[in-house]
Order: sequence, then structure tokens, then C-alpha cells
Amino acid sequence: MSGKTRYQLVTIAALLSGLSACQNWGTGAVQPGQTEADVIARLGQPTHIYSNGDEHLLEYMRGRMGQATHMANFGANGKLISYQQVLTMETFSKINIGVSDKQTVLRLIGAPSLTNFYSRTGLEAWSYPFKQDGAWDSLMAVYFDSNGIVRKLENGPDPAFDHEGRGHGRGR
Repeated sequence: MSGKTRYQLVTIAALLSGLSACQNWGTGAVQPGQTEADVIARLGQPTHIYSNGDEHLLEYMRGRMGQATHMANFGANGKLISYQQVLTMETFSKINIGVSDKQTVLRLIGAPSLTNFYSRTGLEAWSYPFKQDGAWDSLMAVYFDSNGIVRKLENGPDPAFDHEGRGHGRGR
């Protein structure tokens, strides 16, 4: 076998391995009714666990560039109710300005990738990079006041993806 052929086979194997790993992150990786042990065996340890009344949530953050956070929702019986990507405009729309607090936001969309405090406004921002509509590299910021209540949401292009070649974005 030539060196070039061997290199091509190794490259193909690496790509297939990467694709199968990505598949494990999707909604087809686990099914409602599975136990928490089954889900953890399939997906690994969650990044965070949240209580939600009689239910609890396992969070699977997929990193800044992964732009995804999946939540596995378990009922009181320990069985999986749902597993879904939560960094979507639909889920962000469930955050109520002036009503939602930090715990509500954590249960809806999980932990932020980045936090900042703006002393001029007195607001703390939690940032969530995501793929808006499956196409746009976006960044949603949720701003909290000193009491931990949401005061505004702000969505725009993710500066980590500098499509115009300006700044220090990662580009493509």
C-alpha cells in the first residue's frame, strides 16, 4: 500500500470517527423512556445537572465552536422525557424580561460559554454562541440586573467568526 493511499484511508477513518461522534450529540442518540444510567453511558457525564421540580435536567454543552447545548429531561421515575438542543430562537423566546431569573435561564438554556459584568450599566451578561436557524454563527447575550433578573436579550453575529476578515475572529 502506498503512503498516499494509507494517508487517504487514515483521513477517511478520522472523518468517519468525527461524524459518528457528532451523531452522538444529536437527538437520535437517546430515546424517551431510557434510564439516566443508559443516557450517561451513551453520552458521557453531563456538564451540569439542574433540578426542575420533580424532574431534573442533564446538560451537555458542546463547546464554544460546537454551538450547541443539549438538555436531557428526566421525570421523577428516572426515565428520559426529552432530549433536545436548547440554543435555539424558540427556546430563547421563553426567557421573559423582568420575570426570568438566573435559575430559570440555566434550566432553559444551560450555562453560558462566557460571562461579563458591565459596571457602567450594572448588568451581568451571559453569552451563548449558537447556530441560528442552522446557518448563522450568532451570539445571544442574556443580561441580568444585581438581583439576578433578566433585563434584556441581545442577539447578533458571533464575533468569533469574522467573515469580513477584520479583527481577531477565527473565520472559516
